[in-house]
Amino acid sequence: MVMRWISAGALLLLSASAWAISPYIQGDAVQGGNVQAAASAVEARLKSAGFKVVGKYFPQNLSGYGVVIATDDAMLGEVGSVGGHAVLGAAIRVGVKANGSVAYTNPDYWYRAYFRKSFDKKEPAVKALQARLENALGAGKGLGGDEAAGKLGDYRYMVGMERLDSPKNKLAEYGSFAEAVKTVRDNLAKGAGKATKVYEVVMPDRKLAVFGVAMNDGAHSDGEWIKKIDMQENIAGLPYEIYVVDGLVGSPHGRFRIALAFPDVGMGQFMRISSLPNAIMETMGTVAGVEKKSSGEAWQ
Repeated sequence: MVMRWISAGALLLLSASAWAISPYIQGDAVQGGNVQAAASAVEARLKSAGFKVVGKYFPQNLSGYGVVIATDDAMLGEVGSVGGHAVLGAAIRVGVKANGSVAYTNPDYWYRAYFRKSFDKKEPAVKALQARLENALGAGKGLGGDEAAGKLGDYRYMVGMERLDSPKNKLAEYGSFAEAVKTVRDNLAKGAGKATKVYEVVMPDRKLAVFGVAMNDGAHSDGEWIKKIDMQENIAGLPYEIYVVDGLVGSPHGRFRIALAFPDVGMGQFMRISSLPNAIMETMGTVAGVEKKSSGEAWQ
């Protein structure tokens, strides 16, 4: 009997670990016609539900697609209490298309990846956020592929590739949080590395900040590379981020962040953008105030 209970418990744990979660949830459609109008309609819904809209993004060379970025005070409190890389979870992204279709980031997916070992403790807050998003935007099917729940807390695309806490994320370090934030803000304002700011969320009491970054550099611009891997339908995976933790400035490595955002992309598709992870780190390094480096990293 004891062995039967142990076996049942093991199966339950295995089942929970194997449960697949999608990165995006389809929302209710809004009035179509053009992407700016669709984004405005989503913005109104979010504000009515108590969310704060902090930015909108319409990538260059990607007509008809956009992203609305919002924050939630309750979830910012949870992000702040976890700290560190969890600051990447400060923003909620909602993808919109000119035809009025809507899809938003699935909290259950993204916070498992960003809260990691703290997720179980924070799960009630994540569920509460998810319920509020569903009320504001609708709750359709999961989109963008899926990953097993048990893998997201220590996610990496494949053996040998970077995780959330990779030391390669570090770009620069400054004497204070204020100096680090000012450097990033100033460089984005002047278009360093052909990058511009989409949004910023700064929590000075926690010495945490995250900036959404539009990359506009030729073949490595957001509108170009996302088309190369045929993922524009999951536009809520953009924009990319650069973050500040105390005096450290970092950015999630491309082989982690792009794979996390687009889990159903195969290696063949990723090889179309094999130079992108290094290009991202060069761009983010420029934004962080360091000189470009060429390491030749790819997806291999």
